[in-house]
Amino acid sequence: MSLVRKNLENVEESHEEELSLMDLPELTLECILEKLPPSSLCEMANVCHSLRERCVSDYLWERHMKKKWGGVIGQAAYREWKWYVVSKGVDRDLKHGKQKGLLMRYFSLLWPFQWMKVKVDDANDICKYKSSLPVDSVMNWYLAIENGSFWFPAQVYNRENGHIGFMLSCYDAELTYDSRTDTFQARYPPHGRRGEARECGIPWKRIRAPPVDNSPHDLYISDCLYDLHPGDHIEIQWRRNKEFPYGWWYGVVGHLESCNGNENSCRCHISDTVMLEFNHYTPGSRWRQTSINRKDHREEGNEVDGFYGGIRKIKSENEISIWKCMWPSEVLD
Repeated sequence: MSLVRKNLENVEESHEEELSLMDLPELTLECILEKLPPSSLCEMANVCHSLRERCVSDYLWERHMKKKWGGVIGQAAYREWKWYVVSKGVDRDLKHGKQKGLLMRYFSLLWPFQWMKVKVDDANDICKYKSSLPVDSVMNWYLAIENGSFWFPAQVYNRENGHIGFMLSCYDAELTYDSRTDTFQARYPPHGRRGEARECGIPWKRIRAPPVDNSPHDLYISDCLYDLHPGDHIEIQWRRNKEFPYGWWYGVVGHLESCNGNENSCRCHISDTVMLEFNHYTPGSRWRQTSINRKDHREEGNEVDGFYGGIRKIKSENEISIWKCMWPSEVLD
């Protein structure tokens, strides 16, 4: 009996040695890889060449990209990444003495944060490979954000403490992620286009991808003016003076002074004048209300009260709920 048992154990061991992960059916292997987190995909990619080809595929990493970074990465960030990819290719050509005039043409692709310099590393130190990944791979992009080497444009909701006068607003900045604290750092121009200021330790809930693809130095062309009714939620550009970039303020469409607010007799939606209200400010505050002309609204304001720019109507209930969660604990004066 002992001899038979020993022979059976030898047979089982030989079968175990013959089987490997690569012997699994293709569909089964794909299902396993789809369930792995990014760190495990990196480890699996070091096992063999065949697994590496699967583990670095854009198909797998696009899902992780969307899941973790989808809420903070927008079109501007994607353009910034593609510019980096292109510029790296240009650098390689320049080292070989080719296409020296090509670099200047690629600079026209840069998102309008000209006052900043892009600093992006390969991020390949997280995963060690014998051969380098394509620089434009989704995996490279994911890892560049994860390890904090890639600064990307996004928007930051102003906090209550430290920015009390700008509550329920947000500003454009370039951000980098700190995986040690699971927070972000932002850099932005404090006085128009000059200088640079930073804010650290920003939590995820204060970061969003820009809802419109518009430079903070450009007036947003409103496309909703004839669709604004009392009670609608809006965001409007605002800047302190002509040297500052625009931020976005949250507000609602209100009733005109001549209207009693009765929905049966209200005609505010057909008036050329639209009343905008920022009800987190106390009645009588100069920030409480402003009005714009529905027909020819561009930028309106002055050096005392600031300048109001383009308007976007908020149609997403999720966006509205985020703004409501940031309502200040005390009404602002």
